[in-house]
Amino acid sequence: MKNLFDFDTPIDRRASGSYKWDEPVAEGAPSDFIPLWVADMDFQAAPAIRRALADRVAHGVFGYTQVTDAYYEAILSWFSRRHGWAIERADILYTSGVVPALSCAIKALAMPGEQAVVLSPVYNCFFSSIRNNGCQVLECPLVYEEATYHIDWESFEACCAQEKTTLFLLCNPHNPAGRVWTPEELARLNAICLRHGVIVVSDEIHCELVMPGYRFTPFAAVSEACRDNAIVLNSPSKSFNTAGLQIANIVCHNPDWRRRIDRAININEVCDVNPFGPVALIAAYNESEDWLDALNLYIQGNYSLLCGFIARELPALTVTRLEGTYLAWLDIRSLSGSTGHLTDRLRDEAHVLVSPGTLYGAVTGEGFLRLNLATQRARLAEALQRMLPVLRQP
Repeated sequence: MKNLFDFDTPIDRRASGSYKWDEPVAEGAPSDFIPLWVADMDFQAAPAIRRALADRVAHGVFGYTQVTDAYYEAILSWFSRRHGWAIERADILYTSGVVPALSCAIKALAMPGEQAVVLSPVYNCFFSSIRNNGCQVLECPLVYEEATYHIDWESFEACCAQEKTTLFLLCNPHNPAGRVWTPEELARLNAICLRHGVIVVSDEIHCELVMPGYRFTPFAAVSEACRDNAIVLNSPSKSFNTAGLQIANIVCHNPDWRRRIDRAININEVCDVNPFGPVALIAAYNESEDWLDALNLYIQGNYSLLCGFIARELPALTVTRLEGTYLAWLDIRSLSGSTGHLTDRLRDEAHVLVSPGTLYGAVTGEGFLRLNLATQRARLAEALQRMLPVLRQP
């Protein structure tokens, strides 16, 4: 499998309009910096996706776009064979991205002033989407022990029991904790939510990025009870590196909630998609499964490189166990200085950009760094060597 696809050849993304590569330079970052921050990959998309897009470009007309039967069929087939999830076509709403989808779900199902629970540290857009819709964030801190995270069930129940709590925003798999939640954990989360009338919104954008030995379970596939209490958000964009093509789906079985979300999609004016997103989704789900499997093995290799480097050169630090996503979570609590200070030093002295853990929780993220592993192995190795003097001299 490793010989079928080339993830090692570097792709020069500078001056391509890349947010990950070009924005830092515009803001004063050193020109030779290595970006391990924004969660997109430095790999070319799968060959089938590139071919499908080239064919679409060759047509030459890029007007307003309809989503065809082939689009829905690709989604239904993919999730059925890959994850054992039988989605009903009528349950699918498309939109331009998972973050707009998240915002629409909050707008549709929570009143301003109500609360949404999150398991922190968690994806930073959860915080902004909740607040941008006039709601309040209620953090339920995850428990960190033995280089992984667990749910504090008593705290989670207490959060859901609060009178103003309406929604629970789940990250599945969890960014940045790297957890792939088990069916048992998902069922227990839902049982607590049902006891307190809390709706689950599950962001599953990382669902295909799962390390060998782990298995992703869609929240709505756990049981009918989970399906009936969930809004699931997904997209091929993270796993197939097509985020700029702007396509995502909301899967909601409850017809009243779906009607309200559809209305919110139109209110937020994210109801139209471009000509390339649906084309890429079809090619990803119908023709690119072998590429995805090879990608996951490559990311596992990068994770192994990171773990070996830290164990050998920086044994006081700990790499959190990676079950899913391509985002490593590094425990630097043994070092002196704030997370923000160390992040700045890595930028200024090592010329490496990483994400401070505090972006994902002001308290729960302090003492952690997030590193994007989805880059060429040689580039990752160079970044780690650059980081070494800074992390040795706190």
